Amino acid sequence: MESDDEIRRVPEIGGEAAGPTASGRDGGSVAGPVQPSGSGPRRRGRSPADKENKRLKRLLRNRVSAQQARERKKAYLIDLEARVKELETKNAELEERLSTLQNENQMLRQFIDMNHHFESCIRSYLTPSIFIVTKFATEFLDIQRNFLLGGTFICWAIWNDMHCADWGHLLMRP
Repeated sequence: MESDDEIRRVPEIGGEAAGPTASGRDGGSVAGPVQPSGSGPRRRGRSPADKENKRLKRLLRNRVSAQQARERKKAYLIDLEARVKELETKNAELEERLSTLQNENQMLRQFIDMNHHFESCIRSYLTPSIFIVTKFATEFLDIQRNFLLGGTFICWAIWNDMHCADWGHLLMRP
């Protein structure tokens, strides 16, 4: 690709014209065509029009480059904003999941504590008879099953440190 300087160079016309002279006679020495400015002396200064043209082209290139940079920045910001919304949504979902799991964990810990209390109560009041142990264990498992299935059985007698041998109170619904 030719530069702007090469395109604007115009060969200078020499002192003698090419071809026949004005007097019409064929001279012995006819000047040949003037060679391109590459072999002749270079002009040191540029004309004001050339300088202005070059300045305008430079300004145009800068303007285009600045516009492209602004467009890239705008696209980058749009991508960042979309990513922020996506991460905020995911964060909200994770916080909700965390809350649910913490509640479930707390409920399970309470259930474990209740089971330990039932177990200690059964051990302290049962007689060595296998029949009685089997009967109480079966009733205890029924209570656990009903609790796990969403039943509303509550052992008020155990929580209030009342006598645990009366299992009839344990199986009553409030």
